Amino acid sequence: MNFHADYEDPDAWREQYRDDYADDRPAGGERFPLIPFGELKPRTAPAYTVKGILPRVGLAVVWGPPKCGKSFWFFDLLCHVALGWAYRDKRVQQGIVVYCAFEGAEGFRARAEAFRAKHGLNGQDVPLFLMPMRMDLIKDHRALIAAIRAQIGGATPGTVALDTLNRSFVGSESSDADMSAYVNAADAIREAFGCLVGIVHHCGIDSSRPRGHTSLTGAVDAQIAVKRDTADNIVATVEHMKDGAEGEVLVSRLEVVEVGTDDDGDAITSCVVVPGEASAAEKGKGSRLNHAEQVALKMLREALHAAGKPVTSNHVPPAVPVVTKSLWRDYCYQGGISAGDSSDEARKKAFQRAVRSLHSRGFVGIWEPHVWVAHDPQA
Repeated sequence: MNFHADYEDPDAWREQYRDDYADDRPAGGERFPLIPFGELKPRTAPAYTVKGILPRVGLAVVWGPPKCGKSFWFFDLLCHVALGWAYRDKRVQQGIVVYCAFEGAEGFRARAEAFRAKHGLNGQDVPLFLMPMRMDLIKDHRALIAAIRAQIGGATPGTVALDTLNRSFVGSESSDADMSAYVNAADAIREAFGCLVGIVHHCGIDSSRPRGHTSLTGAVDAQIAVKRDTADNIVATVEHMKDGAEGEVLVSRLEVVEVGTDDDGDAITSCVVVPGEASAAEKGKGSRLNHAEQVALKMLREALHAAGKPVTSNHVPPAVPVVTKSLWRDYCYQGGISAGDSSDEARKKAFQRAVRSLHSRGFVGIWEPHVWVAHDPQA
C-alpha cells in the first residue's frame, strides 16, 4: 500500500486501503464480505482509549469556546494515554500519541515540562510526539500519514490529535462539501493506523454546539463539550458516545507550575490540569435526587450490606466495601428503578442514567467492575 501516491480521485486510496486491509474479510478474499449471522459475536478486546470518554478507534471532537481550557485538558488526557495511566478512575489503553499542535506549538513545550514536573517523571520516556506545523489537512493528510510512519520507528499511533480544526482547515466550515472533505481526511488517518483521531474545535455564535456544518458532529463517534464554570473550573462533558453511555462529567482546574528561567532571568511558567470540584452553583443545580437515583443509591447500600467486601486496589479506597456493578444493577432492577415501566429497555436506561449522575456528582465511586458509596447524602 503506497500512501505517498497522489491519486486523482481523493477517495481512491481509501478504496485501495479497504481492499488491502479490511478486518473482517473471509478466506475467499471478497471485497464486500457477507458475514453470517451466526458469526456476529462481540469482540472481547477493550473498545476504549479512555473508558467512558474516548473510543479505541474512531473520530472524536473536543469543543468549546476560546480560552475554556480544552487544549490543556485534552493534552493532559492524552499524556495519561501515552503513559497508560488511569485517568481519574477511568481505565486507559496505553498507546503512542501524535499531537498535532497547529497553533501555539511553543506553549506545548512548557506544558510538557509542567506535566513532567508535576508528576515526577524524572527522565521517564513518554511516547507522545508533537507535530508543530500548520497544514491544510484536506490537502496534506497523506503527507502527514507518511511522516508519522517514517518517524515513529515502525510503530503505530493509538491516537492522533488535531488541535485545532480551524488551523488545519482551508475552506468554509459552514460548507457541507468542505467540512465533509475534512472529515474524510481525518477518517483517512483513522483508517491508516486503526486509531482514534481527536479533533479540537471551537463553538460559534451558537455556543450550544460545535461551529460549522453538522456533517462533523454527524460523523464522530464521541463528542465532548468543554466549558468554564463559575469557579473557573474546566468542565468536560461527554455529550455523545456512539457505542457507550453519555453524560460523564469531569471537573478539572489549572495549577500554575514554574518550569524554568528564560534568558532574561524571568520565571517560565505553564499550567497543569488537576482534578477539581464543581462550583457551589453547579452542585446546586442537581443536589436533589430523582426517583431512579434514589432507588439506585438505596439498592447500592443494600447490596453492600449483603455482599460488600473491601478489595486491594490502587484505585479503590482502602477498607471500603465494594460490590460489582452487575450485582448493583440486579438489585436496582428488583428495586423498581424504572418506576411504572418494567421493560428491560426502560430499566437499563434508568440504571445507566442514575449511574452517570451519581458518579459525576460524587455519590458513588466506580472502578470497573467495582462500585462503592463515595458520599452518602443520608450520612
